[in-house]
Amino acid sequence: MRLITLISIIKRPQLRWLVSVFVLLGLATLASAQALAVSAPQPPPANPAVLLETLSWDEAEHLLTPDTVVVIALGAESKEHGRHLQLNNDFLMAEYFKKRVLASASQNVVVAPTINYSFYPAFLEYPGSTSLGRDTARSMITDIVQSLAHYGPRRFYILNTGISTLKPLALAAAELACDGIVLRYTDLTRDDPVEKKLRQSGGTHADEIETSMMLYIAPETVRMNKAVRDLKPHQPGGLTRDPHGKGVYSPTGAWGDPTMATREKGQAVVESLVQTILSDIDKLRQTTLPPSK
Repeated sequence: MRLITLISIIKRPQLRWLVSVFVLLGLATLASAQALAVSAPQPPPANPAVLLETLSWDEAEHLLTPDTVVVIALGAESKEHGRHLQLNNDFLMAEYFKKRVLASASQNVVVAPTINYSFYPAFLEYPGSTSLGRDTARSMITDIVQSLAHYGPRRFYILNTGISTLKPLALAAAELACDGIVLRYTDLTRDDPVEKKLRQSGGTHADEIETSMMLYIAPETVRMNKAVRDLKPHQPGGLTRDPHGKGVYSPTGAWGDPTMATREKGQAVVESLVQTILSDIDKLRQTTLPPSK
C-alpha cells in the first residue's frame, strides 16, 4: 500500500512509470524466490549406511574405503524350521536385521547382498533343506570378503542367523586374518540376559524364542496352529525323522516348544539382539587390523 501511495504522488509521468516498473520487478522477484523456496526439493537426511547393490561401480569406489565396515547378512533361504515356520525363516530374519543396520548404523557402513546358502547339515532329512559343505561355506565367505577387500575395506561383519554356520565362519576369520582382514560375526550362542529371563522352555531350533522372534518380525509367516512341543533329550548329531536314527528324534523338525511363543517375547529378544549387532559393528570399527602375512 505504501508503494502504491508513493507512485500516486509522483507528478512526472515518466518518473512514475519508471518507479512502477522497478516495483513490479521487485515484487515478481520476491514471489519467484518464495515459490522456489516452497517447491525446491529438500535434500534427504544423510544416511551413513548404504546398500552396495543399489550403487554404480563409480559410486561404490568412493565408499569402499579402508575406513568402511562391510556388513554381509547370512541366512538360509531353504532350510526347515518345523511345520509352523517357513523354509526361508533365517533369510527373513537376516533381511530384517540388515534393514535395522541400514537404519541405525553410525557411520561408514556398506551392506553387501545377503548370502542365502551355507553349512546346515543337521536338517537334511527334511525336504527342502539345503546345505553346503563346511569348506565350501568357508570358501564362499573368504572369496566374497577378499573380493570386496580388494577395493579398500579391511573390516567385515557377518550378520549371522545360524548356529552351524559358526564353524565355517571361524575358519574364514582365521584365514582372512592372514591377509590383514578382520572378520567378525553374530554369535547366537552368546548368553543374552533378555532371552534368559524370558525363556520358559528349552530348545534351540524353531523353538519358543525363534518363533517369538518371527511373531514380531514377520507374523504372517508363522503358523501357530501347527506349532507343537517337540523337545527330546539332546543326542549327538543333527535332527532325524527316524525314531531309531542317529541324532535328535524330531518328527516335526523343531527342537523346543514353540507353543509358548509370544510376540512380546520376540520384541524384547529382537531389540536386544539389534543392540548387540550394532555394538559389534562399532567395536569392529575400533579393532586393530592384524598384520598381513
